[in-house]
Amino acid sequence: MTTKRLTLVVARHWLILLAGTIWTAVGLMLLWRAYGWLMAMDPTQATSIGMAGMVMGGTVYRIHFAQLARKNLRRLSQLPEKVSIFAVNSRQGYVIVVFMVGLGIALRRSSIPRSYLALVYTTMGGTLFLASLHFHRRFWHLLQRQRHQKDV
Repeated sequence: MTTKRLTLVVARHWLILLAGTIWTAVGLMLLWRAYGWLMAMDPTQATSIGMAGMVMGGTVYRIHFAQLARKNLRRLSQLPEKVSIFAVNSRQGYVIVVFMVGLGIALRRSSIPRSYLALVYTTMGGTLFLASLHFHRRFWHLLQRQRHQKDV
C-alpha cells in the first residue's frame, strides 16, 4: 500500500473547519484548566487574575493572533480544492504545536505558582478561542456560498 492511499483527502473548506475546531478546543482546554486553578483560590484573587487574563487575552488576540489567524486562512485558501487533512497546519505550525505542548507540560510540572499559570492559561486560552472564530466565520461563509451556487 502506498502512502498516497493512506492519506485522508478532504475538501479545503473542511480543513478550515478543522483548524477552527482545533483552535477552539485548545483554547477551551486552557481556559478549563485555568478555571480549575482559579476555583481553588481566594475569590477576590481569582476574579482579579481571571479578569487580567481576559484583558490580556483580548490584547494578544488583537495585536498578534487575529493576524496569525488571517495568515493561516490565506495559506489554507491557497491550497488545492482537495487536500490532505495534514495540511491543516504548515510544517512550521507542527513544530510550534510540539513546542507549545512541551512548554505546557513543563509549566504544569514546574514549581511556578498556579496563580501565575492561571493568568498565562487564561490569556492563551482566550486568545486562541477568539482567533478560532475567524476560521468558523470563514467556514460558514464558504458553506453559504456553496449553497447559493447550488440554488442558482
